[in-house]
Amino acid sequence: MKFQIISKSQRFKELLLMTLVGNIPTIFFGVKLRNILYRAIFARIGRSVFIQDNVEFSGASSIEIGSGVYIFKGVYIDGRGYSNNKICLENGVVIERNVDIGALDGTFIHIGQNTFIGPGSSIAGPGNIKIGQNCLIAAQSGIFANNHNFTDLELPIREQGVTRQGIVIEDDCWLGSGVKVLDGVTIGKGCVIGANSVVTKDIPPFSVAVGIPARVIKKRGSKELINA
Repeated sequence: MKFQIISKSQRFKELLLMTLVGNIPTIFFGVKLRNILYRAIFARIGRSVFIQDNVEFSGASSIEIGSGVYIFKGVYIDGRGYSNNKICLENGVVIERNVDIGALDGTFIHIGQNTFIGPGSSIAGPGNIKIGQNCLIAAQSGIFANNHNFTDLELPIREQGVTRQGIVIEDDCWLGSGVKVLDGVTIGKGCVIGANSVVTKDIPPFSVAVGIPARVIKKRGSKELINA
């Protein structure tokens, strides 16, 4: 019961501040006001953070934002859950328009320094998600650290629970537009994933992978294709 009381109080504070300053346009000092006043609700917020108007946060006490982070219009970041959630945006992260980032119970979502998340992308727990430094995640991509169980034919799928193995995308990866990364996958350092690919298995470092499901077609720096 104590947690519920604190949660409601924190949510009220979030809603109050977002109502007062969340929709003030950038040209009317909205960014500066949000940078100052939002310190009362976030776990941590760094210097020179650019949060445009019409950005919504839930469970901000579980969200850490580094310095020089840019968050554009239409973004929704949800850190709510029953316990131990954490969403961390390191220094220099850019979150483009209409991105959804969501955690559930016991979820850690970490986005490394200078990583770019393209417009319309979705990043969702409840499995842990770690995205490294200097990554480029293009528009409309999806990173989903969960998978529904469905073996019981008598029970609705929604009642069978989910797996949560987690996802790791290492440093300096480029995911093309519309890429989907599924639960349990590690994408190694320096990989390039072609547009609209669906990554269902681990991808070794410095690989170029394409397709549904994604398969490695060559190594970066090599002109030779790998036989299917």
